[in-house]
Amino acid sequence: MTRSRWRRRGATRRRPARGDPSAGVVTAEVAAALPALVVVVIAAVWVVSIAIAELRCADAAREGARAAARGDESSVVVDVAKAIASDDARVVVRIDGDLVTVEVSARIPVPIPFGDGLPAPTVRATAAAAMEQR
Repeated sequence: MTRSRWRRRGATRRRPARGDPSAGVVTAEVAAALPALVVVVIAAVWVVSIAIAELRCADAAREGARAAARGDESSVVVDVAKAIASDDARVVVRIDGDLVTVEVSARIPVPIPFGDGLPAPTVRATAAAAMEQR
């Protein structure tokens, strides 16, 4: 190729002028959208952790009701339920005749460093079981 042909080919490429007002716009848009993206990710993680905690509370209530129906002591039932749900879960065992009811509730804070001080939802689950005959 000749030199003139290279120049023609290179001349079709446009380079932004030094004072181009659109230079850096993408960087500014990303900088503006990044906090919103972080909030959306934190919210998604929080929703998933709430759903998981609700399932764990349901499992803990069911296992606690089974343990109480077998005739285990209330302290054992609470320990079983807390082992499944979480250590800071609240467990209430009620025995009404031949029916045992276990309610497990847990507070789910926002998953950020200062999230413990913010309002948080409480998930709860209840399970009942008939007492086994001895």
